[in-house]
Amino acid sequence: MKLRIATWNIHKGVSALGSRPRVHGIKQALSAMGADVVFLQEVQGRHDLLALRHTSWPVQSQHEFLAGDALHCAYGMNAVYDHGHHGNALLSCYPIASAHNHDVSDHAFESRGILHCVLKLPTAESPLEIHCYVIHLGLFAGSRLRQTQALIEAVSATAPPDAPLLIAGDFNDWTNALSDTLRHRLGVTEVFDERLPSSRFGSYLRRLSGRGPRKAPARTFPAAMPVLQLDRVYVRGFGVLSAEVMFGASWARLSDHAPIVAELAITLPEPVAAAAHSREGEHAGGQL
Repeated sequence: MKLRIATWNIHKGVSALGSRPRVHGIKQALSAMGADVVFLQEVQGRHDLLALRHTSWPVQSQHEFLAGDALHCAYGMNAVYDHGHHGNALLSCYPIASAHNHDVSDHAFESRGILHCVLKLPTAESPLEIHCYVIHLGLFAGSRLRQTQALIEAVSATAPPDAPLLIAGDFNDWTNALSDTLRHRLGVTEVFDERLPSSRFGSYLRRLSGRGPRKAPARTFPAAMPVLQLDRVYVRGFGVLSAEVMFGASWARLSDHAPIVAELAITLPEPVAAAAHSREGEHAGGQL
């Protein structure tokens, strides 16, 4: 059973320079991605000034506009200001059984949250629950460490230890200081783990030192020519079939972050996996 997911910081639906409206282009780009589940950051739930300034601005909140009639959506409000508010959102082609926003703000200058959603994926026997956590961590290293601990505590308290997990978003972790902690404490892997090419000499030194292949997330910022490793997708209970960063001039016109798109295979318990595979085969056969 496969699942296509994406994560994207959409910069409140406006261009990185000039604050020109880009929410319509973002909606088209999301449709072209064809993702089953999308993790979004900097989503505006209310946007009075932009609505007054731009006649083409949607009347709906951004998560509702981007979801349209085809997708389910949930929103976690983080930053509140006089003319509106923004936060994280999840879009899903599968029903969202529950949604809860955890406030992990570390100080008065940054409002941050973790949006936890439980998806219900249909299988032949009973729905499969997948726990999704949409995250946007702070700009300061100390804040990110404390917010990562809050994430670990939230996952441990809200998801069964054998439940499939998807944790994705903007970690602002350009030094890659948090991945090892998440791997160790939650048993997750990052979708770009062990997928970056390395030199033969580097691989030889790693084997001599007893270390495995290097593990480094993808570069996603700035979108035109990514240099910094800010965005992540961590998974548990999934095999990674492919992962890529969508970057270049056309993406830079939409947001300052480049989105990550990953194709995953759900590794289910044997009886459920067999039933799900049978159902997937029947569905594919009907389409052909």
